[in-house]
Amino acid sequence: MTYCVGMVLDKGLVLMSDTRTNSGVDNISTFRKMFHWTVPGERVITVLSAGNLATTQAVVSKLEERTKLPGDRENSLLGMPTMFTVATEIGRLLRDTIDTRQKANGDTARTRFNASIILAGQIAGMEPRLFLIYPEGNFIEASSDTPFFQIGELKYGRPIILRAYDRGMSFEDAVKLLMVSFDSTLKANLSVGMPLDLMVIERDRFEPSHSRRITPEDPFFQEISSRWGDALKDAFHSLPAFSFDE
Repeated sequence: MTYCVGMVLDKGLVLMSDTRTNSGVDNISTFRKMFHWTVPGERVITVLSAGNLATTQAVVSKLEERTKLPGDRENSLLGMPTMFTVATEIGRLLRDTIDTRQKANGDTARTRFNASIILAGQIAGMEPRLFLIYPEGNFIEASSDTPFFQIGELKYGRPIILRAYDRGMSFEDAVKLLMVSFDSTLKANLSVGMPLDLMVIERDRFEPSHSRRITPEDPFFQEISSRWGDALKDAFHSLPAFSFDE
């Protein structure tokens, strides 16, 4: 399992993903789940993936290969005219990859090759956009009502984002919010693990304005984790006392 978040702000986009994949408690590995492509001054496109690792890696590999073939530019992420067409093509690739693997494995097999993708980016002359692409290949776009998407183990970190998210918040506060969300998820679920990958895409910059890998030894993340835990305890103890006499 995994945990990935994509968030829309007035200033741009903020993305974070974990790197753990496992097939049992005794077989845990680290794989990158965040990938991006850029054309300086023209576009930046980022993909976050969750689900069956072989499926998501196959989709990313196909996208990567197209960026390397000059004759395929019109069918690659670097040549498509809008983020909507990019989402449509990635959705088609995801659906076809899942269908092919499922048929090869047998339609009655227990293993289902499900996967989902968060797509984020901006093309020159257009707004930054964020999409959630489902295994069936269809997708939805972030809006004022749904300004962020999560895939994977989302239930532990979702309440924190719902309570604190503000579209006008700074990049710094957004990163801090995501760190708290991921810290809560890490504490609750062993299938999500560090290191974490972070990317900030500033509006109209067309390249990552900040990108880093956050390791367990990262001093800022350690402080966020420690102080958030202390703050929760303080908040709990400050609540009104319950009485059985009432």
